Amino acid sequence: MLTYNDLKPGTVFILDGEPYAVLEYEFLRMQQRKPVAKTKIRNLISGKILDRNFHQNETFEEAEIEKEPIKYLYNHRDEYWFSDKDDASKRFSIAKDVLGQSADFIKPDSEVIAIKFQDGIIGVQAPIKVDLIVKETPPGEKGDTASGGRKPATLETGAVVQVPLFVNSGDVIRVNSQTGEYVERAEKAK
Repeated sequence: MLTYNDLKPGTVFILDGEPYAVLEYEFLRMQQRKPVAKTKIRNLISGKILDRNFHQNETFEEAEIEKEPIKYLYNHRDEYWFSDKDDASKRFSIAKDVLGQSADFIKPDSEVIAIKFQDGIIGVQAPIKVDLIVKETPPGEKGDTASGGRKPATLETGAVVQVPLFVNSGDVIRVNSQTGEYVERAEKAK
């Protein structure tokens, strides 16, 4: 069992039957009052972030989260199909709302990490940085830096990110899958 002192950032615990991860933790002791742990927690199933205070008499059960490598195959409408890493015949689908933003940055035949809670997949963790081909982007206008020198680019997965003006169609760029932001150009188009 966890106490309110154990709720450090990164700790995963069960609250109201659902797993939560601690994002921020602050210990507060005010005059003439009992100490509290002021936290910011994220529900691992819905993704909702809450601010919550915990008192010293509260205890929590530690959540057992399993991580397992799986292979992304393809998507059809809002269903994303995966298979067991070693056995492609063991296929299963996951809805897009479970995957969240990471669904926009995974390519077919790439390996991702499935996050499991009580034998059910509650999320997928893509590699932090992924290399994707720019399918379409408008040409960069010389001297057009009033808007910060950025333009939209459609990637091979269908995601749209803001890129610098020097990026052209056919370039391979590196994107941070957690924030959805451009990192660098990995390869220039030939």
